[in-house]
Amino acid sequence: MQQNPTMERVLMGWLLLLWLVTAVAPSYRHDWLLENLLVFVAVIALAATRSRFAFSTLAYALITVFLSLHLIGAHYTYSETPLGYWMQDWFGWQRNHYDRLVHFAFGLLIVIPVRELLCRAARLHGHWLWLLSLSVIMAFSALYEAIEAIAAMLISPELGAAYLGTQGDEFDAQKDSLLALLGAILTLLLWAQCGRREQRP
Repeated sequence: MQQNPTMERVLMGWLLLLWLVTAVAPSYRHDWLLENLLVFVAVIALAATRSRFAFSTLAYALITVFLSLHLIGAHYTYSETPLGYWMQDWFGWQRNHYDRLVHFAFGLLIVIPVRELLCRAARLHGHWLWLLSLSVIMAFSALYEAIEAIAAMLISPELGAAYLGTQGDEFDAQKDSLLALLGAILTLLLWAQCGRREQRP
């Protein structure tokens, strides 16, 4: 896997800059702090393990894009993000679907780093690599939904509603997880197709 230290420093700089910008006057400060726990944990984990396992620059770029989407959602809350309102107007949707976009992006973007980790650290290949990559995405998606539900029960009802962002949909968690799975499947299919093209004479 190719690595580009200069590009990785640029990605880290971008993430730090975006975090600083989105830290200014978020819609709900307490919700912003809760949402940013994901970013803190992810960045600390990546930095702490880099000497033992360094992802490719592509993987770091995909992680950066996902965390950027998350930081924007945390600033406004997912249910009040302007991009979601714009999409709502464009497509005539009944709700702000920015949260669904980010869940889809989780599968779409994070499955490649997961695949890379399983391939290099666990030395998986073939169908097992595909299956476990999808399984890890689904597991983390379900875990995040569970953490959201627990957090909502431990905090005020108003903040819990903002944090969960279900917007009245009782099947919000299931739909979010399904979108993450679909995003991951799409990326793996495209990855496989690109691999076949490279193998052609």
